[in-house]
This record gives sequence, C-alpha cells and structure tokens, in this order.
Amino acid sequence: MSVAPEEREEVRAQAKWVRISPRKARLVTDHIRGRSVPEARTVLAFTTRAAAREIEKVLRAAVANAEANHNLFGDDLRVSAAYVDEGPTIKRWRPRARGRAAQIRKRTCHITIKLAPAPETARVTRARSAEPPAEEKPKRAPRRKAPKAETAETAPKAEKAEEKPKTKPKRTTTRKKKEETAS
Repeated sequence: MSVAPEEREEVRAQAKWVRISPRKARLVTDHIRGRSVPEARTVLAFTTRAAAREIEKVLRAAVANAEANHNLFGDDLRVSAAYVDEGPTIKRWRPRARGRAAQIRKRTCHITIKLAPAPETARVTRARSAEPPAEEKPKRAPRRKAPKAETAETAPKAEKAEEKPKTKPKRTTTRKKKEETAS
C-alpha cells in the first residue's frame, strides 16, 4: 500500500561526502530526532561538537525545501528522521619508525534529515500556549515571616538555651604540655 505524496508530505535534504566521522555525527543526530524544527535548531546551536554545524546546514536546507517546494511553514515541521550513513573512506599513509608506514583513514559520511508536518495535537497545544495565562503566580519562594514575640511556649526553650554554656573545651598542644612538665 503506497501513501499519496499529498498525505505524507515528507521533505528531505541530504549532504554527501561530509568530512566527519559517521560515528561522531550520529551522536548529534540522535539529539534532534523527533523534535520540532525550532527546538532542533536550538539544540544544534548549543551543541559544542563540530558535526552540529554541518547537521544544522542540512536542517536549514530541508526547511528551505519544505517552504519553497511544498508551501509548508518551517516552524510547524518536526524532524521525522535523521540518520548518518557511512561514505567512502580516504586512505593516507604516515611514516613510522624503522621504515614502516601506518594507514590513516579519513572517514566521510552522508547526512540525511527528513521533515514531516507536526501532528495536529501539537499545533493546537502550541497555539494555546502562545496566549498568556489570565492569572500567573510568581515563581519564587514565599517570603520568610518575621519572628514572633515570645509566647509561653517558646520562653522556656530560650531559658534552657541560655543555661547551657557554649564554650569549647581548651585544647592543649604538645608544646604546652612539655613546658608544663619541664617546670
């Protein structure tokens, strides 16, 4: 059973032969899979890995494809699929000790991002959340109350506290002990 393109409307963009190891790029694509486009852009902007810049370019290209070719609004899309395939490996040689050589593998990858319209429930929820709530309570801890005047219950506790001396026992060092025994 095939799905008509109008019902599915999945848009994709692909970057081929990107000079990043596929294993490193997959770590970043795992973060954006299933997220909305604005949320994915935010995640990529604050990801410190080098692959995040390349994946962000592919995401921008996919959004541009959706807006130009399918008349979709970019912020209403979500990342339905994001995967990284292994590309060809460039092989180089490096001289090593005793006339030997070691192989250097410069790996490449193909990054693919697919976008799909967000489900209707997510659109409705976001539209409602855009309106400010009628009454909003402050998000802070309640103020501390001023200390109450002494009552009959708290007065005995205060007296008991005053009766106990709060001095630490004196510590004598070994030098003082030696001086005392010498005299």
